[in-house]
Amino acid sequence: MSGHSKWSQIKRQKGVTDAARSKTFSRFAKLIAIEAKKAGGNLSSPGLAAAIERAKAANMPKDNIERAVTKGASKEAGELSQVVYEWYGPGGTAIIIDTLTDNTNRTTQEIKHLISKSGFELGSPGSAAWAFQKSPDGKFAPNEPLMDLSEVDEESLGKIFDLIDENDDVQRVFTNARGYESNESD
Repeated sequence: MSGHSKWSQIKRQKGVTDAARSKTFSRFAKLIAIEAKKAGGNLSSPGLAAAIERAKAANMPKDNIERAVTKGASKEAGELSQVVYEWYGPGGTAIIIDTLTDNTNRTTQEIKHLISKSGFELGSPGSAAWAFQKSPDGKFAPNEPLMDLSEVDEESLGKIFDLIDENDDVQRVFTNARGYESNESD
């Protein structure tokens, strides 16, 4: 009967759930910190208010939100910068990766490595942006028509998204592939 303990199953499931929540909360904390830095700690700033609302929608604890605002507004706050990467994936789909990082060189090399593992290359700035409309809140909505993918390309794109999602600096991923329009790593 070894391995059939109910507590063992609960512990394993809780570990997976907690790891996913932790990753989500750390992404929101970075986003809130950068928005707090831009707004100088002003909670009524539209960018900061939107970031806090997104964090609250993901059930981020109030203490974590307040800590992120304080960290971003403090003078000792590290310099976080937003970097957007563009490239073409399976089936010619345009893909945009939105990141927040304290070291752009490290993040660029990590993203290049993840993409090259799948047999693709990072595009130049603006190379895939034509396929999207950027909204005021920083989201990229794909232009019509959306790309239809074969089953092989869909499977490949799913694997790539899983690889990209493992990077802590990645905030959101946008693509113009049908069925992935709202694929955001939040």
